[in-house]
Amino acid sequence: MDLSVVVPIYNEEENIPYLYEEISDALAETGRSYEIIFVDDGSRDTSLQVLEGLQERDERVVVVSFRRNFGQTAAMSAGFDYAEGEICITMDGDLQNDPRDIPALVAKVEEGYDVVTGWRFDRKDPYLSRKLPSKLANRLISWITGVKLNDYGCTLKAFRKEVASNIRLYGEMHRFIPAIASGMGISFTEVKVNHRARRFGSSKYGISRTLRVVLDLITVKFLLSYATKPLHVFGGVGFLSSSLGMIMALVMTIQRQFFGVPLGSRPLLLLAILLIFIGIQFITIGLVAELVVRTYHESQSKPIYHVRRVLGRDQGASSSPA
Repeated sequence: MDLSVVVPIYNEEENIPYLYEEISDALAETGRSYEIIFVDDGSRDTSLQVLEGLQERDERVVVVSFRRNFGQTAAMSAGFDYAEGEICITMDGDLQNDPRDIPALVAKVEEGYDVVTGWRFDRKDPYLSRKLPSKLANRLISWITGVKLNDYGCTLKAFRKEVASNIRLYGEMHRFIPAIASGMGISFTEVKVNHRARRFGSSKYGISRTLRVVLDLITVKFLLSYATKPLHVFGGVGFLSSSLGMIMALVMTIQRQFFGVPLGSRPLLLLAILLIFIGIQFITIGLVAELVVRTYHESQSKPIYHVRRVLGRDQGASSSPA
């Protein structure tokens, strides 16, 4: 299988037939073998019935149906799990992504890039509720993760199989896939893609998701920087807190011994003790986290590195250690 197109679906009954036709036409022009994986995320309309009808007509259509609504991240994760293509393409099911951009993304992957992301250069969405928050979020994410992209929110992306199969998504982290994959040492680029106004239905996302994005961003930053060395972050905070508390306690001790300054009525004494104990707790949490990390990696034989390829041996290319 050359190409797998993963499309999360949630209440898109009117869009599905048009989307299927556009994807089929775009993929047929490439002359490659392909499959279209529709992941029904617990739709409450007739989306599943429409998808079942498409699957009966076309054996290249794969339908994965969830028991309930788990969210777009879970839908993408399921699509990656069921994809068999050497290149995996993800896109939205609302017709705003243009399937005619797929060949351009595939061409970039064949140039040697591991991940190619779409950039909705001329986005057809309301400015205040969608475009402005997205611009601010893109700058914040790029700054914190160090993976600079103009459009993290564009679902239209292409991945090499070895990258897609090694990505584990939780919460609402689908928008951070390039940043998460960067931990594997991948190469990535952006391609300007066409963005269209929604024809049917209404958007499932709004400005309310901003808080969730910020919280997930904290998680991503921690995973990228400290997933295998949690004591470095917890221990650093703990050491700073304890040191500050000890310095304060030392200063007050000197004041009491040499200058007769009373301690009983000073709030700084309680603050110093609190800082010392908080520091000890953070260091303890870091040690426990170190044990958890080792249990996670060793019990499941999880690698702490990813190999691009091996030269001079029979096993060839590999994305994980032998």
